[in-house]
Amino acid sequence: MAVKTKLPMGIENFKEMRTQGYYYIDKTGMIRDFLNNVGKVNLFTRPRRFGKTLNMSMLKYFFEIGCDSALFDGLAISREKELCDAYMGRFPVIAITLKGVSGKSFDEAKGMLRRIIGKEAMRFQFLMQSDMLTEMERSQYRALTDMNQKGIFTMEDELIKDSLLTLSQLLQKHYGQGAIILIDEYDVPLDKAYQAGYYDDMADLIRSLFDGAFKTNDSLHFAVLTGCLRISKESIFTGLNNFNVYTVKDVQYNEYFGFTDTEVRQLLFYYGFMEKYDAIKEWYDGYHFGKLAIYCPWDVVSYCHALKMQPSVSPQNYWVNTSSNSIIRRFIDKAGATTRDELELLVDGGSVKKRIRQELTYRDLDSDIDNLWSILFTTGYLTQRGLEEGDLTQLVIPNREIRWIFIRQIQEWFREESVRDMGKLERFCNAFLENDVAAIEKGFTSYLRQTISIRDTGVKKEMKENFYHGILLGLFAGMAGWRVRSNAESGEGYSDISIEVAEKETGIIIEIKYAENAAFESGCRAAMKQINDKNYGEMLLDDGMTVIHKYGIACYKKRCKVISG
Repeated sequence: MAVKTKLPMGIENFKEMRTQGYYYIDKTGMIRDFLNNVGKVNLFTRPRRFGKTLNMSMLKYFFEIGCDSALFDGLAISREKELCDAYMGRFPVIAITLKGVSGKSFDEAKGMLRRIIGKEAMRFQFLMQSDMLTEMERSQYRALTDMNQKGIFTMEDELIKDSLLTLSQLLQKHYGQGAIILIDEYDVPLDKAYQAGYYDDMADLIRSLFDGAFKTNDSLHFAVLTGCLRISKESIFTGLNNFNVYTVKDVQYNEYFGFTDTEVRQLLFYYGFMEKYDAIKEWYDGYHFGKLAIYCPWDVVSYCHALKMQPSVSPQNYWVNTSSNSIIRRFIDKAGATTRDELELLVDGGSVKKRIRQELTYRDLDSDIDNLWSILFTTGYLTQRGLEEGDLTQLVIPNREIRWIFIRQIQEWFREESVRDMGKLERFCNAFLENDVAAIEKGFTSYLRQTISIRDTGVKKEMKENFYHGILLGLFAGMAGWRVRSNAESGEGYSDISIEVAEKETGIIIEIKYAENAAFESGCRAAMKQINDKNYGEMLLDDGMTVIHKYGIACYKKRCKVISG
């Protein structure tokens, strides 16, 4: 049996991808399309985890002087002989990522930016001895790379602002060829600065850096930037005339970020995972860039890697481990009754129509709920469905993975809201100890009315049950002295919720069912039957509980029914 190439888990370096035996989905056609439409400054905005960094690495290895042309053998761009002859390996390239520019203070973040630019400048140490530069120019280079005894770059603040301009001028003079500047994740410093409270200072610094590099730089051949948001031109891109922006709404380049359905099928066939196609499509497909359906590549590769380790593993939420998802929480916190109704509709698989502002500043984020809709769209938590209607965009949650994130954030918000009235919460929870079915039913219904519900269409029954499960679990989490377990193995299966209150020697078993078409009675009976048939109370008895209360709960939208046994 032939040895398969390795799955590229977390590989963002094009050379490593091509030389270390990793599976590579050919995106080099982007180079051809780009060179046929190149502007002076070009910005690509896509959500994170969609291959922006790998594509920027690809551009670096293609254009940079001294490149290894063998890296592109057999790929789409290699068939474009004229373009390769004219552009491959012909340019000095300055390539940085601003992903790491963050800190609790502006000075800390500025230090990170100084380090990133200084390390990139160190790649060109031949400038120290270049006969094409004057001594003054060589001293300018030394100022970019000077470090103190602790190895910390000492570039002065004013020089940071001119650093990309200065470095490109020196490279242009050495090579006699204008430089290409590649900046990945250009908007991260502004995001981090907004969160930490020094946004204005960082915006001024980035504006000055970009003004020098892009606006007044005769040594610039062209520049490419990537990010999540299209920061308003007036904010940091002032005065740029030849400025091309390609967003998730544009048709151009839509197939070069993320995986197409054909590419996913080919990958699954290659590794022998075709039987997982439907599950992968349900969990990780659903994004629309322009008119093209796109899968999140990070998720597809991560799940295939998990399948290689354990062929029976179910799809997981990989997105949640690479982002704080705080934007959803801010959205829920800010949402009024109408917006929460719209959120219910989205979680249920429906759509809403909104005006999308693609040019924003981070200061705009919290000023209007409509801006948060726009951010959810540009960062990949919502995607476009169908054609635009005037200035309205039809928005949906793209797939099961992102719906899971919304539900988890809703549950966390609700849990924090509910514990504000501890007296009410304790009365509700104690009703389970007292076997007061009427109080449980009344209390849970009251809580369900306060939260965002799961409607009756669009979402699978399993996810609806998990939603109510999570809401109830969150309510119990605030009870001191209660040992609460979710999906704990007991008897012949896994009970939804099991609780031990050692002080009372009392155990509680809860099974939750979704009441299809409001069939509460049958839902409750099915839940109770499962508890008894699978002997879920056995573990609690083994742990010394002398009283066991069993509850079958059936939920439908914002109503519930409870039976005990």
